[in-house]
Amino acid sequence: MPMAHSPGKYVDFEGLRQQAVALRRAGYSLRQIRDELKIFNNDILNQLVKGEPPPEWTKRPNAKDDLRAKARELRLQGWTYDQIEAELGCSRSSVSLWVRDLPRPEPRYTPEEQRALMREGLARRRATEREKLEMTKVAALRETGELTDRELFMVGVALYWAEGSKSKPYDRRERAIFVNSDPGVIKTYLAWLDLLEVDRERLNFRLLIHESADVDAAHRFWSAVADVDTSVFAKPTLKKHNPKTVRKNTGDDYHGCLVIGVARSAHLYNRIEGWWAGIVAQAETRLG
Repeated sequence: MPMAHSPGKYVDFEGLRQQAVALRRAGYSLRQIRDELKIFNNDILNQLVKGEPPPEWTKRPNAKDDLRAKARELRLQGWTYDQIEAELGCSRSSVSLWVRDLPRPEPRYTPEEQRALMREGLARRRATEREKLEMTKVAALRETGELTDRELFMVGVALYWAEGSKSKPYDRRERAIFVNSDPGVIKTYLAWLDLLEVDRERLNFRLLIHESADVDAAHRFWSAVADVDTSVFAKPTLKKHNPKTVRKNTGDDYHGCLVIGVARSAHLYNRIEGWWAGIVAQAETRLG
């Protein structure tokens, strides 16, 4: 058996070629032809079967052929690269390779329609987010349960210490004065004063509001919140307008702040200081 590495060194190269072609046409693979003819040089083996297509059974199926065909079909329907990529789960580079010879589809929407669709989508997303937030709030509200007197007491102490006036070591005024713009906070504070049996006759009310606001409307608003007549309000304190600043607290929802003072409140104020000191001491023990 000849062992040459070029066709010229085989005694009967043409005869070998005829045998190789016959085997190829009979459905032999290159490996089967090599084993049959004992031709172990790949270059010579390829020359022996040159021009003869491999049998169908030796061709590996291309898993992406179906994807390619589908991508081209979708592109012809006017789909964008992003849509095809998402639909078929393949890379953008593959989509581009498969369909780049096809004509670019006409835009499905005008720029105005696209902006309108974006606004609609954003509105739907925000509505969904608001719905989730409201569900969270409702669930949290249910977790609160019934408020006991002790719980209200502790809440009131913390509220006052966060929002009420406080005496300084160098300036002991010892007066209970509370200021806030949140109606819920005001109602909770008043409920706390009722719990402490502070006579409503000892309370005085004053509005703290920007000079450009509707003072009369604000008086009516806070009188309803505090359940008092507008006649009990002292002269309002008006904030001067600074032309260099842009106010955001404007419009019908702006009512300023309500100031609630308690007459003859030195004893009450000192009790509040003591209560808060007790809460802090208990919190410190939890911290270790």
